[in-house]
Amino acid sequence: MPATVPLARTKAEIFDDLVLDTVESLERRFAKELAGVEFAVEDVPPDLNVYDSDVLEDGEVPLARLLPARPGRQEVPPRIVLYRRPLEFRAMDRDDLADLVHDVIIEQVANLLGVDPDELA
Repeated sequence: MPATVPLARTKAEIFDDLVLDTVESLERRFAKELAGVEFAVEDVPPDLNVYDSDVLEDGEVPLARLLPARPGRQEVPPRIVLYRRPLEFRAMDRDDLADLVHDVIIEQVANLLGVDPDELA
């Protein structure tokens, strides 16, 4: 089956597309505020004993993390990381996953910008 056929897409590629759809929609509306913000996907969260308030959790399972900018000599831009496997595990189907990814990104961007998530949705 050719790689361009939709059935040949992996779960990770489908997940990346869902993230990209939400990020592109937000960037069209909030280009200035999101300039320089990086978005990333990792399969699973890192193994840490304690998570800071920058982590969005369901129970005790991290779903996403907001890493704020670090100014200085080696400036690091703000970064929002979504954890694919925990999010997939919580979704019933692809539409549910799309909604969940959207909600998690909205929540993290709202935290980054210091606004209510309803202002972004």
